Amino acid sequence: MPTKKSVRKRNTSSRSYRRRRSTHRHGLAPFQFIKKRYSKAWIIGGLAVTALYIWAFWYFFVGPTGFRWRAFYGDAKYPEGYEIHGIDISRYQGKIDWDKLRSNALIDGCPLRFIIVKATEGASRVDPNFNDNFYQAREYGFIRGAYHFWSTKSSARSQAYFFLEKVHLEDGDLPPVLDIEHKPVDESVDDFQTDVLTWLHIVEDKYHVKPIIYTYHNFKEKYLSAPVFDDYPYWIAHYYVDKVQYKGKWKFWQHTDTGVLPGIKGNVDLNIYNGSYYDLIQLTIGHEEN
Repeated sequence: MPTKKSVRKRNTSSRSYRRRRSTHRHGLAPFQFIKKRYSKAWIIGGLAVTALYIWAFWYFFVGPTGFRWRAFYGDAKYPEGYEIHGIDISRYQGKIDWDKLRSNALIDGCPLRFIIVKATEGASRVDPNFNDNFYQAREYGFIRGAYHFWSTKSSARSQAYFFLEKVHLEDGDLPPVLDIEHKPVDESVDDFQTDVLTWLHIVEDKYHVKPIIYTYHNFKEKYLSAPVFDDYPYWIAHYYVDKVQYKGKWKFWQHTDTGVLPGIKGNVDLNIYNGSYYDLIQLTIGHEEN
């Protein structure tokens, strides 16, 4: 009897253990399912958020100034079918060895013809290398030009008069250039266009030539597409493409920012002129008198 009773207790205890284990296993099963399900949801959600951040970064930062982002592969390519080449320079090119640049600089086998120099920015900044670069460009026989970098923090009128105060173009120089790449976020397109025209008109009254507008094609199509701007020579910035995608007329094309030339340390922007050398000379200030 004691033996049978002992066996019965063990059997009862065993069944009770299996019942508790089964209850425990089945009781956690829904939670394990939920855990797996939410783990997948977290992964999918994380990937979606990452994709959203990448898209936002591209749309708001890379897209609007995409031409300013260097290619991640390969060397700079030269557009085919153009023979008149030039560069634009600023303090970022440092001190230039003009003898080397004049004697050895070839772009796709063609001589360097024109140099456009950064002069001013906003209503108070002069590029520290402007005076020397501007002087040397003419001394070494290049057709030269000067550009103003538009600021959203100063009025159009103050920027125009500041440019005229600091830059003195002469016959044989290219028309003044307005480099405009940003629009104030709190300004309407109509008001923005009025400001741009204010700068253009003030400078045009001084030199009696249409200033050149520099910007990238998406910016022009979005903010400067009014017919009145078609009267101004257009210098398009469009990198790493075989041909210009802009459908309108244009005079200059800045096609890369990774150019390498003797006499200049580091990279430099390369440009082509859409025409002959004679046409380029005809574009310069004072050509009507010749």
